[in-house]
Amino acid sequence: MFNEITQVQAALAAQQYIATDEIATVIFLAHKLGKPVLVEGPAGVGKTELAKAWSAALGRELIRMQCYEGLDETKALYEWEYAKQILYTQLLRDKLQDVLRDTQTLAQAADRLAAEEDVFFSTRFLLPRPLLRALLADAPALLLIDEIDRADAEFEAFLLEVLSDFQVSVPELGTLQAKHLPFVILTSNNTRELSEALKRRCLYLFIDYPTIAAELRIVKIKVPDLAPQLARQAVELVHRLRKLDLKKQPSISETLDWARALVMLNAQHIDEKTLANTLTVLLKHEHDVARAERYLDEFSASADK
Repeated sequence: MFNEITQVQAALAAQQYIATDEIATVIFLAHKLGKPVLVEGPAGVGKTELAKAWSAALGRELIRMQCYEGLDETKALYEWEYAKQILYTQLLRDKLQDVLRDTQTLAQAADRLAAEEDVFFSTRFLLPRPLLRALLADAPALLLIDEIDRADAEFEAFLLEVLSDFQVSVPELGTLQAKHLPFVILTSNNTRELSEALKRRCLYLFIDYPTIAAELRIVKIKVPDLAPQLARQAVELVHRLRKLDLKKQPSISETLDWARALVMLNAQHIDEKTLANTLTVLLKHEHDVARAERYLDEFSASADK
């Protein structure tokens, strides 16, 4: 579909995602090589947005699996609807009597029932979860495995098997193979070290906070109503805050929230009052707010001198 890296960049740009040359190159190669992409980086730098933008660019369904501690294969793969199966059996009770009416022995009845197993053990009783949905989709999908670092190492090991063979075993039905190979993007916030085996199976991409120029482009695209001079002032201030020793640095999404807040407040420039009233849009911990306020007071005093 895409024969050049510039086409990948243009397709992502059409979805309002500003991709660096490195991002576009890794996505391009992943398609050509048929490999998953592991995207690591700080929270809020656009890892999940990359998956959303790329699925839209490809016109593929985005199937998202949010990882968390305690996630296991049954929650990620499927749920067997036993209650529905029992109800189905009760509704067909009269029909079963017709099927077994002329049998003479228990063995004959068992053989007759065995011939009807497909009715009672079929995908009609299977409730697919994200992994299985991606494998059984009628058209190629994009599977987003979000925040894989939050899942346990045991689940990560199970995932290796799925990503290697793109097939899963369901005891009631046997082995189910992918109808179409999904394009897979895994994201990680680096809260724990992922296994070398997982990294070996993926193309690796690290997304860091953007440069001032790149983040300014993002703000202009996402918040076009913000005055250009005010947008630059806001982005430069965010970058100064990221250099501080904060518990949580402001992400790109929080920069955008702040930019939208400035538009709603009809701010003409970021003065001391505006900053004091909106700083918590950027920073989400009392310790960080206090540290930032001290830094900005010192910065303002230095600028005045």
